[in-house]
Order: sequence, then structure tokens, then C-alpha cells
Amino acid sequence: MTTEPVPQKRSILKSDATQKLLAFAGLIIMLVFFSLASPNFFQFSNIVGILLATSVNGILALGVTFVIISAGIDLSVGTVMTLSAVMTGVFITNLGFPIWVGVLGGLVTGGLAGFTNGTVIAKMRIPPFIATLGMLYIAKGLSLVISGLKPIYFTDTPAFNQIAMGSITGRIIPGFDIPNAVLIFFLAAIVANIILTKTILGRYTFAIGSNEEALRLSGVNVSAWKIAVYTLAGLFSGLAGVVIASRLNSAQPALGAGYELDAIAAVVIGGTSLSGGEGTILGTVIGAFVISVLTNGLRIMSVPQEWQIVITGAIVILAVWADMLRRNRS
Repeated sequence: MTTEPVPQKRSILKSDATQKLLAFAGLIIMLVFFSLASPNFFQFSNIVGILLATSVNGILALGVTFVIISAGIDLSVGTVMTLSAVMTGVFITNLGFPIWVGVLGGLVTGGLAGFTNGTVIAKMRIPPFIATLGMLYIAKGLSLVISGLKPIYFTDTPAFNQIAMGSITGRIIPGFDIPNAVLIFFLAAIVANIILTKTILGRYTFAIGSNEEALRLSGVNVSAWKIAVYTLAGLFSGLAGVVIASRLNSAQPALGAGYELDAIAAVVIGGTSLSGGEGTILGTVIGAFVISVLTNGLRIMSVPQEWQIVITGAIVILAVWADMLRRNRS
């Protein structure tokens, strides 16, 4: 006679959604706190500013989500974003191509950088930290060389600025001017969620992060799928480059350093495990808003920027610690 194992009730700390719920609760608490601390926080212009600040970092974080779920890391997304913005400027301003060609050039630039990252990691077996750190410097240097150390402006193509700073919602509902950059971010999040949850790339992303060796032994070409993951992250970096160039109406070759840290922080705060195999796009979106709301609220309260950085770092450490507790108890 055999006895069936008695199913045990999962603890709330063991739930995959726990950290995402904690991040959402933290976001609500911050919104309430900052609204009480400053009457200017919930002004429409400030809310739009938060949404706009979230858009670029959020798009970068979407790509980083795939990489971290696969148990990797990408430190190059910020400078790849800058290189993509510079190449967009080269195509549109320097070479005089139509706007759509410049946008496509920026996306392709990001995709090629991601493809290079994936190839170096999968084929040359170089650790992701080192490979993407190298790409960080390569992209940073190429941005400066190609631009000639000078910003590239889009003054002759005012329509390009409308990609990010125009407002489709304002045309539909007068006075409700939400920048297009915010809509691009939400649309990108929807696409990323579909890829992660409904496609074979998404399934293999989780599988690589959970047990790469088992996946390889089952006959799957792990190297090819790993390259695809990093290429996708590069495409999101390219999209972020186009958006930030449109937002600033210029390609700033010295911009980009530090963006990768904010993107990784958003992903971790949103509940994606640094050990791989777990994560959601919704959690990343929440994490991106946590970073933006925190930065904006502290700035409104006149907290010095250096202390803003300290507080953000502390929150990232707490998020990782909470993830470790959950995984240990499970």
C-alpha cells in the first residue's frame, strides 16, 4: 500500500508573486507619502514628468528582464542606448535619410550590439558580466568617435521630436497630453509580455535560467536561444535610444552611463530573481515606476542627489534580500 504525499500549503513568502506584490505595495506607500509631504507631487505636470522619466528606463528594463531571467546580466544597455541614438542622428541629420530609416538604424544598432553580446557569451564562453562590460566600453567609445565628441541635433527634422514628445492622447482628449514616449513604453511592455509568456523564446528564456545544462542535454541549441535573448535586449536598448534622442531632440554621445544600473534595479525590485528562472514584465514595470517615483519624490522634497542615490541603493539591497529569503524558504 502506497501513500500519496500530502500537499503542503505554500507560504506567502514562497509565492512567485510575493516580491511583485511587495513592490506594488511599496509603490502605493510612496505615492501616498510623497503626496502628503508635498502638495505639488500629484499635480498633472509632475505625474506626466514621472511617466516620461519612467519611459526610457522602463524600455531598457524590459530587455534586461529577459537577460536576468536567463541567469545572465547586461551592463551595456545604457551605452548601447547611446550608440543607437547617435546612429539615429547620423542617418537622419548627417546623411539626410528619412526619419523611418533613422529609427530603423537605431533599432538595428541595438540589435547588433545585443547579438554580439550573446555570441561572445554563448560561443566564446565569456561570463556575461565581463562580456557586457566590454560592450559597455566599446559602445561608449564608438558613440564618441562616430559623433566626433559633439551632440547631433535634429533641428532640421522637427517631426522627429514628435515621436516621443508629441501627444496622440492630447488630440483625442484635449488637455490630456500624455507624451507618446509613455505610450511607446506601455506598448513595448505589452509586446515583451507576449514574447515572454506566449512564445517559444519566452519558454526557453525561463528554461535557460532554471537549468541550462538540463536543457542542453535535452537536445536544445542553448547557444542559439541565448544569443536570441541578448539580441532582444539589444533591440529594446535600440528602441530606448530612439526615444531618448527624440525626447532630447538630440543624440548626446556622453549620455548613457548609469542607465544600466537603474534598469537592473527596476528589474530586481520588480521581483525578477538574479538567480534566473523567475520574473515577470508586470513586475519590471512596477519596479521602473518605483525608481521614478522615488527619485521624483525625493527631488520635490529637496533631498540632495547624493542621498537619493544612497536610498535607491538601499532599496535594491532590500529587494535582493527579500528574494533570497523567499527562495531559501521555498
